[in-house]
Amino acid sequence: MTRYIKEKNIPNLVVVAVDMGATKRARNVAAGLGVPLAIMEKRRTGNNDTTEALNIIGEVEGKSALTVDDELDTGGSLVSTIDALKNKGVKDIYSCVTHGVLSGSATDRIAESSLKELIITDTLPLDEKNPSNKITVLSVAPLLGEAIHRIHNGLSVGAMFNEE
Repeated sequence: MTRYIKEKNIPNLVVVAVDMGATKRARNVAAGLGVPLAIMEKRRTGNNDTTEALNIIGEVEGKSALTVDDELDTGGSLVSTIDALKNKGVKDIYSCVTHGVLSGSATDRIAESSLKELIITDTLPLDEKNPSNKITVLSVAPLLGEAIHRIHNGLSVGAMFNEE
């Protein structure tokens, strides 16, 4: 995903951790891209799975933002993050998610949002009903192939994540 974002050459980019739990992953992506990091502070509301964006730690105004998360289920939290970033003056918003569960009306929420592009991997199949051209699916096959090659040849699998 980092390679894909680098190739897009997005100007004035900041990586945004969608919550405190995603900070380490987002920091690694920001370092790989050579851009700053911001963190979304959220809180859970009630006894359900909804969240409320409270604050953004870091400079985002006038920038393009890339949110980073491990999974996207219903899209509610992502849309909340998008709205908070837009309210803070972010121009364009991209999102990288490893596992695109995309349950319920997630694809509709994404299509209706001001998200410029959602980048997911093919670790889960994308339903044929992709209502917009906002979703880009990247294959993990080359990564898995390289891991198998390294295991078979007694090489470090961890080292492949430190290479360009």
